Amino acid sequence: MPKPLTQDELVTMRKAGVVASAILKKIGRFVKPGVTTKEIEFFFDRELAKHKGMAAAFKGFMGYPASCCISVNEEVIHGIPCENRVLENGDLVSVDIGIEYKGLFVDTACTYGVGKLAGKARQLRETTLCSLNKGIKAARAGATIGDIGFAVQDTVERKGFSVIRRFVGHGIGRSLHLPPEVPNFGQKHQGEKLLEGYAIAIEPMVCEGGFDVEILEDGWTARTKDGLLSAHFEHTVAVTKKGPWVLTQ
Repeated sequence: MPKPLTQDELVTMRKAGVVASAILKKIGRFVKPGVTTKEIEFFFDRELAKHKGMAAAFKGFMGYPASCCISVNEEVIHGIPCENRVLENGDLVSVDIGIEYKGLFVDTACTYGVGKLAGKARQLRETTLCSLNKGIKAARAGATIGDIGFAVQDTVERKGFSVIRRFVGHGIGRSLHLPPEVPNFGQKHQGEKLLEGYAIAIEPMVCEGGFDVEILEDGWTARTKDGLLSAHFEHTVAVTKKGPWVLTQ
């Protein structure tokens, strides 16, 4: 397990997290019918360039070819921005961004509705966000990874949706991905104990139908096998003696 982060390191991550949050809010206003996913990436790049010393954490990570991940409708995560993918009214579009600043990392994501959402898509989006908030509340010193997973899974399944099993949240801080894994399913009091100074990325990936996924020919984009909708929200959260500190909010 990684060594807990210092208060100074968490404060540095918080600076990057504030920028990440502000950029996602701006992207939310930018997303509309007719915009391409590549244009969203360009928008992110322009906004991030305004902040000295901050860099896109995903670009080149394990060979990833873009600066952010943009996934539409049945795409769960890791969608590669494309000039030919044009957003349409009623789409769900998930934007996942990471920022590196002074050798430390934050990771956050949001799913937006494009234009007017149908009832099922709106409910899926709202449930996914609610499950993230429930998972964050469970992220307290002395609690376990299973407590977080249970909180997310219980929230999602009560609404008739499912959580992805193949991909999970993760530790974060001095690297983009660190132990422990943070699944969106689990049992209370099971798994790794959370210590003060840990930072984790909690990221529910929720599906309208089944949780089985497949990877497209690009080697990155994960989509639901049944072709039904998916949504994704994420925050980087620090475990402190006062409770969870959402660094990307």
